[in-house]
Amino acid sequence: MPGKISLLRRWPLLVALAVFPLARAGGAVAPPPAPPALVVVLTIDQFRADYLARFREFFAPGGFRLLMENGATFSDCRYRHAVSKTACGHAVVLTGVHADVHGIINNGWVDRASLKRVNCIDDDGVQILGRADDRGGGRLPAGVLPLGASPRRLLATTVGDELKLSRGRGTKVIGISSKDRSAILLGGKLADAAYWMDKGRIVTSTHYMKELPAWVRAFNEAGRVDSYFGRTWDRLLPADAYDRVQGPDDAPGEAADSGMGVTFPRRVDGGAATLSSAYYDAFENSPFKNEVLMDFARATIEQEKLGQRGVTDMLCLSFSTNDTVGHNYGPDSHEVMDITLRTDRMLADLFQFLEARVGLQRCTIVFTADHGIAPLPERVKQIGPGLSAGRVDNVLLLKTCEAALDRAYGPLADGRRWLVVDENSLLFLGGVLDEKRVDRAAAEKVVRDALLTLEFVEAAYTRTELEEGRLTGDFAAATLRSFNRERSGDLYYQMRAYWVDRKTGTNHGSPYTYDVHVPLLWFGVGVKPGIYHERVGVDDIAPTLSHLLGIPAPARAQGRVLF
Repeated sequence: MPGKISLLRRWPLLVALAVFPLARAGGAVAPPPAPPALVVVLTIDQFRADYLARFREFFAPGGFRLLMENGATFSDCRYRHAVSKTACGHAVVLTGVHADVHGIINNGWVDRASLKRVNCIDDDGVQILGRADDRGGGRLPAGVLPLGASPRRLLATTVGDELKLSRGRGTKVIGISSKDRSAILLGGKLADAAYWMDKGRIVTSTHYMKELPAWVRAFNEAGRVDSYFGRTWDRLLPADAYDRVQGPDDAPGEAADSGMGVTFPRRVDGGAATLSSAYYDAFENSPFKNEVLMDFARATIEQEKLGQRGVTDMLCLSFSTNDTVGHNYGPDSHEVMDITLRTDRMLADLFQFLEARVGLQRCTIVFTADHGIAPLPERVKQIGPGLSAGRVDNVLLLKTCEAALDRAYGPLADGRRWLVVDENSLLFLGGVLDEKRVDRAAAEKVVRDALLTLEFVEAAYTRTELEEGRLTGDFAAATLRSFNRERSGDLYYQMRAYWVDRKTGTNHGSPYTYDVHVPLLWFGVGVKPGIYHERVGVDDIAPTLSHLLGIPAPARAQGRVLF
């Protein structure tokens, strides 16, 4: 890594300026640019908009600076939905619609019919390809296959889908991420491939192909992930730089997961002397996972000849480790600052690679994030003791709602429960309303009123109100965009700002600024450089990118064209 960083410091920004030639004298109108050879859609999982300003002085030439200084910066880009989770955000980026349309209401949810939890990308009709031994517990039993994954639950098309429909089989669309849902939902239904990481290996599913390409198998057999065993993660820069920007390294509320403690330096081995499942858990919480993913992204560009075949290709690349680190240590941690700076250097390396293989003047690059993150509630209370902040008690929440129903209608037989909690929703268990001969709308109101008695609940809405659109308050519109009639629960509640539903670390999932304000940077073919301060939405990316490509926007896209 140090060798790469020194090389990047010599990376000339002048090459980027060639993308934006000056207008010729005399007012002559230049012909429209040729379509890009390669579109690169970059997302960083859990990257708040303020990180670009907070850490800018430490960015290297050629990474974020390349996009910020030579492209278009939209300083006030927001998600317009209420449930700011990974799957929901990635589904918006290239569809241009929200969960009310695209159907991805959360990373997973309780199915209304079966009352069983489903994952947004699970698909028992396909199989995982590339998964090796279960690194901590032996092989899967003979004949047992891991549940597959596909975009079957995504109800809207993406820009990549429209590119395939418009330009035919020649163009390639590929999604890559550490997380399955990120790679799959960015790529869309017609993607040529979606690759993600599973216990140190690159995997995909039979939704995309019958077998892994030989070059992917070779990448796996090289053992890149295992080669990091025992490596030390320490700060990239002197500690005083982190202290000055972020405060102390050891802060109350941080999580000590993965056997790595809460302060630098940390050895990435899971606390074990040899490779085990504990190591792979620790690896998930280190920047080294991003490095392996970047190696794979470069290999994909090389092996698939993306942007080098006379057609427009699309690469969707999402870095997920930033999310794990942010959850455990919070946005004001040394860890978040360090992984941000390391990601900056990796992007500079990627852009240099693209210049050599494709030519930056032939690329269009879009950068955003799927959501932000709340500060650690302990930090909020430290700075402002009088502020409302804390950790949500889901046990208390369920007891409060159940007790209210018992008072209104009498307890259920055999001590059975009325409700199941599903993230920030609740659902009535099957048969309980019929047993008590209770009107659903009336029971919903009982639960809603009980929710509103809790200190950590800001607002609560019944399914009846959501179906009829009868919501009031600052986040009414955002809540309706996150409500899907077929998939959402019977009640939805919004937590107060600075309250998180984790015992340690922090979380996201709200419509508050710290969760929905994300960066939006554009660079390359068709982009008008400048700094734009008007409010825009992440749902504007899909119609704008479609316009730049000269293809129809996704059929149900609701955003606007920015250029």
